[in-house]
Amino acid sequence: MKFETNKEVLDWYERQPRALTEEFMNNINWRDVRNVPLDKRLVPVLLYMRDVETLTEMYYDELRRTPTGKDPIISKFMERWGVEETTHGELINRFLNEVGFETPDNWKIDVKKSVSLYYTAMARLTATLANLVGPRFTATHMTFGAIHELSTAQGYRRLINLANHPVLTQILKAIIREESVHTTFYWSVARLELRQSEFAQKLSRFVVNNFWSPVGQGAKPVAETNYTIATLFSGREGLDWVDRNITARIRQLPGFDDLTKINETARAINLAHGSPV
Repeated sequence: MKFETNKEVLDWYERQPRALTEEFMNNINWRDVRNVPLDKRLVPVLLYMRDVETLTEMYYDELRRTPTGKDPIISKFMERWGVEETTHGELINRFLNEVGFETPDNWKIDVKKSVSLYYTAMARLTATLANLVGPRFTATHMTFGAIHELSTAQGYRRLINLANHPVLTQILKAIIREESVHTTFYWSVARLELRQSEFAQKLSRFVVNNFWSPVGQGAKPVAETNYTIATLFSGREGLDWVDRNITARIRQLPGFDDLTKINETARAINLAHGSPV
């Protein structure tokens, strides 16, 4: 799909139905969850994904302090995006409970309290930079969003293969459908913003090359991020998956045709965890 304006992207997004409907929720057979064992090494991955989805409210608040978040089109998108991402986190938490990994009632509060002061300070610094640059920083925000949404959706696809759990597969496939819609919005707006300005391209590329980190890192400890990536995208197969399904898509954006940052990061994490690359 090729859009010519951000408004066209928003109109398309608002026409997309939710995958996680009430009917879908009611058809999840939670009683079957414990009939299939879950590899215990995947529990930290699910917890990480749950937490990242849950922290969307925090990311939304950060963006609203910038010209990007104040843009009426992007703000409208993010209202629904925030609701959907929160639902993803809640569903993953419910699955963990059903599989036998009990979480406290106030787990959302605990997740938000665990965010480091360093991350909060860096988020405020980024907001200050974005406000100084103005609307031209929107391309950078949208490019980051596209990378993160692509990474999340591909992480879920890898998790489906690793877990081979029918109920989890049912849940994750629905989440992936919503994440894919989010990806299209971010990627399409990034393309439109980047093609308007060579400055936006150079700034976005500079920020991605020097400051991008995997989704959730910073808000979550680096060790947890690296464990998740090393588990989901391990070895040559995992790195090829990253290149084919994440990097190749971002390289289609103006100014990103030779991007290597994502692949290099995944490779470094694999090497640190002893995975053959």
